Amino acid sequence: MTMTAGWYLRRLSRMGPREIGGRAGDTVRRRRWRRSAPPECPQVDGARFTAALPAQAIAEVPPDAAKRLVAEADRLMDGHAVFFGVARDDLVDPDWWYDPKTGRRAPGGYAFDVPYRDEATAGDVKQIWEPSRHQYLTVLAAAYALTGDERYAERVAAHLRSWWAANPPLRGVHWVSGIELGIRLLSWVWIRRLLDGWPGASALFEDDPVARHQIWHHQRWLAAFPSRDSSTNNHVIAEAAGQFAAACAFGWFPASPRWRADALRSLERHLRANTFPSGLNRELATEYHGLVLELGLAAVAEADAAGVPVPDSVRLVLLRMTDALAAVVDVRLRPPRQGDADDGHGLVVDGAGTDRWASLLATGDAVFGRLAWWPAVTGTDVRTPLLAALLRPYAKEGTAPAVTRPASRPAHFADAGLTVLRGPGRGSAPGSDPDPGEIWCRCDGGPHGFLSIAAHAHADALSVEVRHDGVDVLADPGTYCYHGEPKWRQYFRSTLGHNTLQLDGADQSVSGGPFLWTRQARSRVLAVDATQGETATWCAEHDGYGDSVHRRRVELTAADRTLRVVDEVRGGPRRAVRLAFHLGPAVTADLTGNRARLTWTRDGRDRSAVLDLPGRLEWRAHRGESDPPLGWYSAGFGRREPATTLVGTGFADDTREFTTVLTFGAQG
Repeated sequence: MTMTAGWYLRRLSRMGPREIGGRAGDTVRRRRWRRSAPPECPQVDGARFTAALPAQAIAEVPPDAAKRLVAEADRLMDGHAVFFGVARDDLVDPDWWYDPKTGRRAPGGYAFDVPYRDEATAGDVKQIWEPSRHQYLTVLAAAYALTGDERYAERVAAHLRSWWAANPPLRGVHWVSGIELGIRLLSWVWIRRLLDGWPGASALFEDDPVARHQIWHHQRWLAAFPSRDSSTNNHVIAEAAGQFAAACAFGWFPASPRWRADALRSLERHLRANTFPSGLNRELATEYHGLVLELGLAAVAEADAAGVPVPDSVRLVLLRMTDALAAVVDVRLRPPRQGDADDGHGLVVDGAGTDRWASLLATGDAVFGRLAWWPAVTGTDVRTPLLAALLRPYAKEGTAPAVTRPASRPAHFADAGLTVLRGPGRGSAPGSDPDPGEIWCRCDGGPHGFLSIAAHAHADALSVEVRHDGVDVLADPGTYCYHGEPKWRQYFRSTLGHNTLQLDGADQSVSGGPFLWTRQARSRVLAVDATQGETATWCAEHDGYGDSVHRRRVELTAADRTLRVVDEVRGGPRRAVRLAFHLGPAVTADLTGNRARLTWTRDGRDRSAVLDLPGRLEWRAHRGESDPPLGWYSAGFGRREPATTLVGTGFADDTREFTTVLTFGAQG
């Protein structure tokens, strides 16, 4: 996907004078850097790494988590890995610029001349960038720390030296994006830490001028080209966290104190700016909530390891983010599937099968302490004991500013416009079924997205997401891709691609590019009662359709396990209506007229529900259609699978109210 002149004009229109001036300065600096060879890093004498793990940390890793990690490391040693749904078997000796998805190699040359958005020229840049975050090397380094097997350490060293040789400063695709440099620095810090017992660790890092040159140039780049204004979302957090971690752990250079102080100021400012007071991430994209929380915890761990004071506000934001995550997850610890998701992680030291969200909650428990209403976490992970060994417990004197944490589980986050309605959980409802399963319903009445471009937002105002015992019944289809496949990017972020109402075939918000919205629908929550009483209710509306306002009411009745959704089109002329309900991939639908019988299996038990759809619309089931896309579910970035989407079409004229009823346990 190449950017046209029209895109540049639309993007410029979302910037203010300060940002335009800053970006103009960046352009001048890039041109100046092109004209001369990258400078040598300053001479360093007596560099030492002192931020090692405490001796007891490795012993605290649970055996089952260690077993998963070592199994993953052994797959990597055999050259096998999967990135965004694409299997690779070339990681014994990787080509750092190769994209196995398209078979293309990114061109070389000066970094800022590489057309990384053009898949026809450079390949899928996400496929190229991901291995070079070196998070698979942190897994190998962790396997060494746990087993003492030097094969893992030697492979890490070989790959780092290969990467450094293939990617000198400012040459090629890996020097284009600040988030990549920031996460890579954080990985290098942890690689050095986890290899600390290996005899070759010093020779690989502090005693190697090539390593020092790379570390210094990564930090010089991040200091020169920070994300600015309308782009200060999760990217700037990654940049600041990586810069800060490196300046703490690799503080060998004359500029290290300045880089450390500047990065900490940026981290503190942007963590607050990226987070609602309620603790939810302002991008309203749940996976980025996880990414930012991971990055923030890792950065504070470096501060504590180095004895660098951190403002109380940083820990407070991370505490609120952790409590918010505990509040919104379902009975299986799955959070909402809201907004963009690209499987991005801040720090990876675990094997396949480790639950990301359970891991974050376990770390939150270790650092902040769990509240009585938090869900139970039964899984294990490697990362929690390692981070907890570095992080000072929040309750320790001097680390805990006065704060009131929620006394009960929050259900409505007014600032984020996110509400979770819940029905009775396991064993808590009367009737013949001893295990009815929790009904979990997320309602979206919040802002379209974050900052003027809302880069990771979807046109999903008033959408609902419904699960039964953790199974997607009415699903958010996900993200699937960013660059390279415009029609799929458009579909997965469209209004039709969500469980909400579309008028006249248009999205509620207007897209100006794959990460740009030029007009954003405004939503407001009108009423909410999310207490777990007889009936939980929510009502909201948005103005994305000009003269016509879409208003939606949702009622979850515990006694009969029924969810009622009432859509109303208020005002405006006669409008064409499309109402979509996307079913999860595990759900089978038998549609007859305006009634769909839904069935699925969970833990070997058959489950069912009946979906009674508005009778004044004509209903059809769609599954796995590609021209145009409809009926898909993306479980993770780069992956999609067919799933059933029910679409009702008609008009809002004399009839402007459409009622849908979902009844769990009904046989149809």
